Amino acid sequence: MNNLRQLFRSTGPAWLVAIAVLPLVSVGCARMQYRELRKEGQRAMLDGMYGSARVFSAEADEKSPRRVENLHDLGVCAMMLAKDRFEQKNRAAALREADTAVAYFSQALDVHPGHQASLEGLNKALELKGQFDEALAKAEWAAKVVGPSARQFVFLAQELDERGDVDGALLRYRQAVAVESDNFDAHVAFAKFLLRHHNEAAAVHHLKIAYRLNPRDSWVLDELASRGMVPALAKPTADTP
Repeated sequence: MNNLRQLFRSTGPAWLVAIAVLPLVSVGCARMQYRELRKEGQRAMLDGMYGSARVFSAEADEKSPRRVENLHDLGVCAMMLAKDRFEQKNRAAALREADTAVAYFSQALDVHPGHQASLEGLNKALELKGQFDEALAKAEWAAKVVGPSARQFVFLAQELDERGDVDGALLRYRQAVAVESDNFDAHVAFAKFLLRHHNEAAAVHHLKIAYRLNPRDSWVLDELASRGMVPALAKPTADTP
């Protein structure tokens, strides 16, 4: 298997290397168990070898079907290959890969309806296909059916903001910080949204909350420092090291 990894990393066009080694990969896969296949697939993904990664992940699915994390990885491989095909101006092949990505992410959600990474992957795959309304509908469905979470509301807010629905996005950001008032990421995302839309006072409010939740975050510190507010929030105490 080390020899295969060396081939993956060799010079030359990635697609040509992948075609050359796929028969070898298939032979090697037959001798491997699920965990090994998952590990090799993820290594190939990290190396940007999505075709080879898909071979490992597909074989892993044969060994242990309907594992949400593996279905998600298969979806990611297909989506990255779709992006490559779009860049190569091969629209028909790109759309086929995007369809494959949608299918894998959908299977992952059948297994685990609340799997956030697969929800986001499905949304992006639908957007690749130009199905923006369906992508938004999936995000709204997840917010209603999967259950309230700050991450889900932030995700939906970002989708609405991208489509120009500022009021809808504002509502979802408010829901995000309401359902998890101690969620640092939600307050940061809300603050960034408010800054983009020139609501300085409200943005500062959420920056201050984010600072209290994580006083070491560099972006929050920089934003507050630029407004002269960090010293007031960070008064030293007797316990301060």
